[in-house]
Amino acid sequence: MAAPRDVDESFLALPLSALTEAALTRAVDLGCEHADLRVERIRTQAISLRDARLEALTDGEDLGLAVRVVHEGTWGFAAGVVLTAAEAVRLAEQAVAVAKVSAAVASDRVELAPEPPHEGAWVSAYDVDPFGVPDAEKTALLTEWSERLMAADGVEHVQSGCTHVKEQKYYADTAGTRTRQQRVRIHPEFTALTVDRTTGAFESMRTLAPPVGRGWEYLTDGRWDWGAELAQIPELLREKTKAPSVEPGRYDLVVDPSNLWLVVHESVGHATELDRALGYEAAYAGTSFATVDQLGSLRYGSELMHVTGDRVVEQGLSTIGWDDEGIEAQRWDIVRDGVLVGYQVDRNTARLGGMARSNGCAFADSPRHVPVQRMANVSLQPAPDGPDLDGLIGGVERGVYVVGDKSWSIDMQRYNFQFTGQRFYRIEGGRLAGQLRDVAYQATTTDFWGSMRAVGGPSTYRLGGAFNCGKAQPGQVAPVSHGCPAAVFEGVSILNTVQEGGR
Repeated sequence: MAAPRDVDESFLALPLSALTEAALTRAVDLGCEHADLRVERIRTQAISLRDARLEALTDGEDLGLAVRVVHEGTWGFAAGVVLTAAEAVRLAEQAVAVAKVSAAVASDRVELAPEPPHEGAWVSAYDVDPFGVPDAEKTALLTEWSERLMAADGVEHVQSGCTHVKEQKYYADTAGTRTRQQRVRIHPEFTALTVDRTTGAFESMRTLAPPVGRGWEYLTDGRWDWGAELAQIPELLREKTKAPSVEPGRYDLVVDPSNLWLVVHESVGHATELDRALGYEAAYAGTSFATVDQLGSLRYGSELMHVTGDRVVEQGLSTIGWDDEGIEAQRWDIVRDGVLVGYQVDRNTARLGGMARSNGCAFADSPRHVPVQRMANVSLQPAPDGPDLDGLIGGVERGVYVVGDKSWSIDMQRYNFQFTGQRFYRIEGGRLAGQLRDVAYQATTTDFWGSMRAVGGPSTYRLGGAFNCGKAQPGQVAPVSHGCPAAVFEGVSILNTVQEGGR
């Protein structure tokens, strides 16, 4: 599981043991049933270019410590930025004071699912630390690739950029767990835009390369063919501007993983977070139609549907060694043979849901924030002997092939949704027959997944994902990946977005 490198020495040199001893000893002395300490350093850099010229380059670092306690069945939390034993003691006392005040309004007693103590270090799989690459070198590469797009006929503007993050965490608790880990993630992106000077209408097209848990080598080692993708975009954009508008109706869809990952995220990932299913996120992120009473019986989709929660897949954005409650990373079933069989939980919601153990879905995006239940890498599994993409398209007489994500809308119970995409192609007689415009597809979650009649094989499987999934109050963001194959969905409702907009 661990990559062949260690957590940076500059982080390990922080007074981790002294902070642990001070905070946890004081919390136990004050009568806490549980206490944990996190020390985190999160470095972020964002580079953006407009028309091949540097627009902004920002660096940020968030370093601090957090103490969380359970005192007489109630949560308490405090965070600070001074890494001294005295500050750790003060934060433990403040966290207990918060728990005492909160006890007056707490409706449920906090009980944590058990977890054996863990000791160790884990580093994500990457080769080149992006923070070790000179800024000038990174900017030069983005500039060169932007200029390639700018030089193409019809491309009026290019927006490009790259965001990368290095996240280092130390976790300790009163059960004896002591873990150290380091993750690196990166998201390069290029968008070309064309303008019709006669009508003023514009159209855009973005690279499909997803954000990944890799280093700067993502742009240089050839495992993602950036050259080919950048070379294709101008012609694809020209074809899109001349494409006919779609005729609304019901079509069979072949959905590429570059689009399907977002449907998995919105309609399965969020819907199977147990805190939402229990109503704890109703005020902000919403609840879920997949309620606990339906576990083991809800027909989520066709029998071809197998969805896993996964915190161990290599290069996943939500991949870890241990979560922010010291739970060892795991992989488990969420939907099996089309039936809801599992949720994503942390230690407290595991108890509330009657589960013996957390599956490790606690995450805080900063040392200033309390860990909340966040999404694992939730992925639709390919059919082991399933067809390739040509085989899937070849089985469709009249349909639409959907590529790339764009906009989406879904209700607070994760049931009624609408998605668009980067590109849509007509399928006629099992072959692609040119692009379409103004397309959106619409369904309910169970109808859509119930209509899945073919799942692609491993050759069609890709990891998609996002850096900035939002949840919780105060708001937090979390990175998460979703793997999926291409798949065929039967008789899905297609809308014409121009007609729907009354234009």
